[in-house]
Amino acid sequence: MQIALSRRCIAEFFGTFWLVFGGCGAAILACGFPAFGIGFVGVALAFGLTVLTMAYAIGHISGCHLNPAVTLGLVAGKRFPAKEILPYWIAQVVGGIAAAGVLYVIASGQPGYAVGGFASNGYGPSMSGGFGSPGGYSLIACLVAEVVLTFFFLLVILGSTDQRAAKGFAPLAIGLCLTLIHLIGIPVTNLSVNPARSTGPAIIAGGPALQQLWLFWVAPLVGAALAGLFYSAVLAEHEAPPVAEEPVTYAA
Repeated sequence: MQIALSRRCIAEFFGTFWLVFGGCGAAILACGFPAFGIGFVGVALAFGLTVLTMAYAIGHISGCHLNPAVTLGLVAGKRFPAKEILPYWIAQVVGGIAAAGVLYVIASGQPGYAVGGFASNGYGPSMSGGFGSPGGYSLIACLVAEVVLTFFFLLVILGSTDQRAAKGFAPLAIGLCLTLIHLIGIPVTNLSVNPARSTGPAIIAGGPALQQLWLFWVAPLVGAALAGLFYSAVLAEHEAPPVAEEPVTYAA
């Protein structure tokens, strides 16, 4: 039975909320905590766990996209109807913004708290306050990293959810893949591969984070669309064309 679009969008809202709250929350509240900070590895694992847990919680309801790039990639891969992109995108972005707002309320309760970069994504020289690329990587380097990492993220999603793949293991593969690409990409851009994840923190941080937000929409969407097209054209199972029947000849 087809689940109503409104219910699926509600699931996407809460799922994306959990991704941003869990992943960015780990970066904001726990990464640099004196003596007990979880570091980049902990943040990468937190992002992977948010997707893993939500995939089991709402995957059967909305597909658990939690990411405008994933939704676009699934459309390009012929796995999702194009007419439902906009409602999913709205639910995902609003969920990410709401999570960032709740995180701000919690984080600002610490004495002397300064918003700073607020786990936002960035490129170019690292700036005071946590803006820009953590490792000072250039715009081109950050663009390439986001496109490539999103491309492979979508390949894992499309492959692990293929009808030919082992059943029930897709959430594990997807969650571990998101952990892996965070381990690679956090030093480069703070890793996005998800416009909704980037938008919420950028709105709270403002300034350079908002000015650089365009990259973290363009690059993930491009990488996801390329992956969807590639998987559909090359890796998907295609039915063999029907054997042409001999034309019927009618006697005059």
